[in-house]
Amino acid sequence: MEIVTLSLRVSGTALLFSTVIGIPLGVGLGLSRFLGRRLVIALLYTGMGFPPVVVGLFVYLMLSRSGPLGGLHSPLIPALFTPAAMVVAQCIIAFPLVAGFTMAAVMGVDPQLRQQVLSLGATRRQAALTVLMEARVGVVVSIIAGFGSIISEVGAVMMVGGNIEHRTRVLTTAIVLETRKGTFDLAIALSVVLLALSFLTNVLMLRLQGRTFDE
Repeated sequence: MEIVTLSLRVSGTALLFSTVIGIPLGVGLGLSRFLGRRLVIALLYTGMGFPPVVVGLFVYLMLSRSGPLGGLHSPLIPALFTPAAMVVAQCIIAFPLVAGFTMAAVMGVDPQLRQQVLSLGATRRQAALTVLMEARVGVVVSIIAGFGSIISEVGAVMMVGGNIEHRTRVLTTAIVLETRKGTFDLAIALSVVLLALSFLTNVLMLRLQGRTFDE
């Protein structure tokens, strides 16, 4: 239970930050046109394909004592081998997925809808919210995709968390550890729990989309 709780706390916090930042950015990129937009989208797509171990290495170098942030002592800057450092790594992994899929969902909405809402006197913010509601199914998928990418990730959290017992051990790192120890029964049990969490996440996605299994 300790491992499961920490896994949900770390991944849930990372997903929250990724959603708060990623959805507005995705909506903005999907609706606006500005100089350098294609470059931003290219960087976003590149981030969607980042290997997690590379993200872990980047965060490790940034937060290590010899790194640019390692010597700064502040509550806003996490230390290595803490849950906060794991949250940072998972945010970097999930954020491009949430923003990218949200942008794609918004771009899939009929452009005439926004023009019609604006012509009726709505502000740009109100028009953007209308488009976002129309694209809500794709936005929900983006959130679930972001959660799936981090709850099952092992490389980055292993590097920045250290897999310390009672402190930074999560489901994926515990599975790797128990497999290496030859404790396959516990490794399989943890794997079943991880699969169950993924299944429940997909059930939640269906509920949020307003669909049932019969459909």
